[in-house]
This record gives sequence, structure tokens and C-alpha cells, in this order.
Amino acid sequence: MCQWLELQQLDSKFLEQVDQLYDDTFPMAIRQYLSSWIESHDWDHVANVENESLATVRFHDLLTQLDHQHSRFAMEKDFLNQHNIRKIKRNLQTLFQDNPVSMAMIISKNLSEERKILAAAQISENAQSDMMIEKQRELDHSVKAIKSKVQETEQNIKNLEDLQDEHDFKSKTLQSRGQGLIGVVSQMSEVLNLVEQLEYDLISVELPEWKRRQQMSCIGDLTNICLDQLQNWFTAVGECLLQVRQQLKKLLELEQKFTYTQDPIALSRGTLEDRALTLLKTLITNSIVVERQPCMPTQLQRPLVLKTGVLFTLKVRLLVKLQEFNHMVRVKVHFDNFRKFNILGTNMKVMNMEESIGMAAEFRHLQLKEQKVAGNRTNEGPLIVTEELHSFTFEAELCWSGLVINFDTTSLPIVVISNVSQLPCGWASILWYNMLTSDPKNLAFFVNPPSVSWGQLSEVLSWQFSSITKRGLNAEQLSMLGHKLLGPKAMKDPEAQVPWNKFCKVEKNFTFWLWIEGILDLIKRHLQCLWDEGYIMGFVTKDRTKALLNDKAQGTFLLRFSESNRDGAITFSWVEHSANGKTHQCPAHSTALCVNTDMPKVMR
Repeated sequence: MCQWLELQQLDSKFLEQVDQLYDDTFPMAIRQYLSSWIESHDWDHVANVENESLATVRFHDLLTQLDHQHSRFAMEKDFLNQHNIRKIKRNLQTLFQDNPVSMAMIISKNLSEERKILAAAQISENAQSDMMIEKQRELDHSVKAIKSKVQETEQNIKNLEDLQDEHDFKSKTLQSRGQGLIGVVSQMSEVLNLVEQLEYDLISVELPEWKRRQQMSCIGDLTNICLDQLQNWFTAVGECLLQVRQQLKKLLELEQKFTYTQDPIALSRGTLEDRALTLLKTLITNSIVVERQPCMPTQLQRPLVLKTGVLFTLKVRLLVKLQEFNHMVRVKVHFDNFRKFNILGTNMKVMNMEESIGMAAEFRHLQLKEQKVAGNRTNEGPLIVTEELHSFTFEAELCWSGLVINFDTTSLPIVVISNVSQLPCGWASILWYNMLTSDPKNLAFFVNPPSVSWGQLSEVLSWQFSSITKRGLNAEQLSMLGHKLLGPKAMKDPEAQVPWNKFCKVEKNFTFWLWIEGILDLIKRHLQCLWDEGYIMGFVTKDRTKALLNDKAQGTFLLRFSESNRDGAITFSWVEHSANGKTHQCPAHSTALCVNTDMPKVMR
């Protein structure tokens, strides 16, 4: 079975991940129409910058395939798809005519990400967390109990309506009616008590846990951040509250037909209406989330760092997915902080259910442009640019059935840069912030940044490798890094504290993080296959290298990363028996050298 067909058979939470891979730059329609053709080529090879001529051939082949697809639609008289194919072709020619390698890189990356999604789906099928299953079972049971109570109340109200329609209701069934009304009022109060508790669990426990998982996902963790289950729970509670409000309207009709002193309806209806409305407002105002944090399409694995003048996207979602609210929620994006930026592009949208599986508004093609102050100087603050945190605020307004509810949410803090050279330090700030806090409004975090434990930092460092390759860092590699940062105590104490200044502040020629960043770039560009197969020990000191090779057979070699090269370099050490029995080592090969020299030649 082809990869694309396998993807289409996955659960919705994985399909949502597939949906996030494709946008207007390379639409999903191309993947659908040309799935067999796309998967028949080695796009990793085509995406190599040295194969530009091959990339050009594949680009024109793709356009030809689109022409064939257009012809098929023409034969079927499918005017809409003909139009879409022509539009897609024009966009591709505009974006990639002069740079077909970029298109090949996008296809290569998407195919790789699809394979990761398939692998994650397989793992998900084979292993489920008992704790999560139990928690979901309890919440599902609560939702089911509320629905059952609501339906029971609905039936009781219908019974009361039938009683009241009887000719002799006032004289013969007054006592029965009174007892029934007391029971209905009591049931509705019980329903609202259950809703209040479940609403508290969702807003105070489940939602913060999801937001924390999203933070970890942003910095490389492969945790599940699918919103479907959370949306189902929020929506079920919203449906119950709307049904309770309808039931209260029916009780009002009964009261208007006939009432008496100490009528349970007259005494309790107002209080129940206020409680139901308050619970509904609380549910709605807490149900808006940033489903996709701000991210540039060229840096999908490093969200929350935005460059001025470069397009970025973001997406907000309302977890209460009710048909009644479709096209009723208007959302506007604002930018917060002391440095003033203009948001270029459409910064106001209406949420709808047509463009995704939820009630959402996706903002695409946005840009940031910094406002100039007098004298053509930009705003200045107490921190360097890569430590300044900013955020987007999403102000929403729901107008429905006489209700006007205003609410908002905030993105995770972002770093705004003006030059790509600032990207590594900006990403370091994002890592540090998301490791240590969950408060999206703590924009002054780096005025006095706290330290992080080595155990937590080592896990996040490993994510940086596993997010761009198939392999993270093992215990021995992390031990060397811990020793480099903190000395021998890091090997024994995972709670040893690493200060921000030691991680990403100027120390000697370059910082620890810039050294790691250079190695990541070297692996991504030239060594990924060797790294994925585990052939590179990488993080090992010179003394440790000599000890490892001391008693090895002639020809045994070891690959390690240079500790003195900021831009990433790899060193080869090997055993060659001689009179003095020394271990030999060639000079470090940096990214620049690897561009001009094949790895086998370097090793020889």
C-alpha cells in the first residue's frame, strides 16, 4: 500500500498532523493527485543542492503531471478542479521556477514527516497509557452521566407538559404537579452541580496539561497534542448547558400558564438561569486555544522565532464546537510588548467549521514590521533582541442569540529577529523559557532568568537531535555534555543547576549552545545518514578517545565532534600500530570543508 493511502486510514489526531504539513506553498491537492508519481522518486537525492539540474527536471515533470491531471478533469467536465489545477500550477511556477531545489526540499521533508507520523501511529496502536485510559474513562463517564441526567430531565418536563394539558389538571393534579416540579428543579440543580465540577476539571486540569504538552512539543518532544478528545469533552458540556437553557424556557412557559404561591418554578427558575448562563460563559471564555503557535513555514521545527518581513502562520481554535456558533465568533490578532510592530496581512477572521475538523480561524501570510521612532531609530529595551519576549493576543467576540461574550487568549512568548544569524540565540531563549515556565504573560522572564536542572536540560538537548534526525543523544553522549557544562558533578546529580549565562552567554570564543547549534547544522547538512545509523560517537573528549582506541585492532576509527570549532566540525581518530603505538587523528573537518570533500575521502 502506498504511503499516502496508509496516511488516509489513520485516526483524526494523526490526520491533523498531516494537515499541518501542507499549506499554500505546496498544497495537499498536489500530494493527493500525484501521490504515486511523487512516491516513485527519491526526493532526498533531488533535494541535494548539488543536484539542481535534476531538481529542474523533476519540477518540469511535476508541471507535466499537473497538465495530465488537468486534461482528465477537462474530459470529466470538472470545471472547479480545472480551475484549482491551473491556480496551483501558477503558484508553483511563481515560487519555484527559479529555485526548484526548494520545492524538492519541501517534498522531501513532507515525505519524511509523513513517515514519522506513520511510525508514531503504529506506536500509538501498540501501547496506550493505563493512566490516560482511566482518566478518559472517568471523564467519559461524567459526560455520560450528565447527558443521562439531562435526558431524564427532558422526559420529566415532557411529562409535566402532558399533565398540564389535561382538562382537570388544576383541580385533580395540583399536588402531583407540585411534587413533579420540585423533582425537576432538584434534578436541574444536580445537573448544574455536575457540570460545574466537570467544567472545573477540564479548565483547571486537562487544558493546562495540554498546554504544557504543547510547550514541550514546540521544543522537540514527540508528545501527543491532538485536541480532538478535549474538544469532544468541551462540546458535550456546551451541548448540555444549551439543552438546560431550553428546558428552563419550557418551565417559564409552564409558569406563565399557571402558578401559585410557593411555586417551585417561580422560586428557583431565575437562580437556575443565572447558574446555567454563568457556566456557559465560563466554558466558552476558557475554550479558545492557540492550536498552532506562530511559526515561519521555513522553520517548522523551530516555532516561536519570527523574522521581520518573513511570512508566518498561526491558528486558534474554539473547543466548544457547536453548529450554533459557526461563523458567530470573530477573532482579531494583536501584538504585545514595548517594541511596537505592525502586523501586515489579514489580522481579523471569523471562526468556522469548514476549513478544519474544529471551530477554528487560521491566520496565514502574516508579517511583522517594526515601527520606527523619531530619528529613524528602533525602540530600545533593557534586553538584547534575542532575549526580548513578545506575544500575540487573540481577542474574540461571540454574538449569538442575544448574548455577547468577549474573551481572549495569548500565544506562547515569541522572539522577533531581524537577521537569520540571530536565529540560534533566539531558539535558545525559546528552549529556556518553555523548560522553566508555563506563564505566557511572563515577558520579563530574561530580566532575571532562573537556572534549569541538568536532568531537564539534557532531555531537551536530546530532543534537538531527534527532531531533525532519527536518533537522540544516549547517556554517554549526555554525560560528556554535562561534564563540559558543569564538570564531574553533572554525571552524579541530575538536579545540578545550569545557569542561563553558562548556556547561552558569551564565554571565551563562543557559547555552549552555539557549539551545539553548529553540530546540529553539520549533521543535518552532511552527516545525517551516519548519525542515524549510530556510527558517530560525537560527544567524546580527546582523552576518552585515546582510552577507547588504546587496545583496539589496527584500522579501528572513531568519529567525534571538535570541541574548539563554533560552526560544527568532525574529527577522525584511528589506530595505526607503529613503533611508539600512538593513536592518530586528522584535523577537524567543518561544515565548509564537508561541502567540498566527500566523507569517504575525508576518512581515507
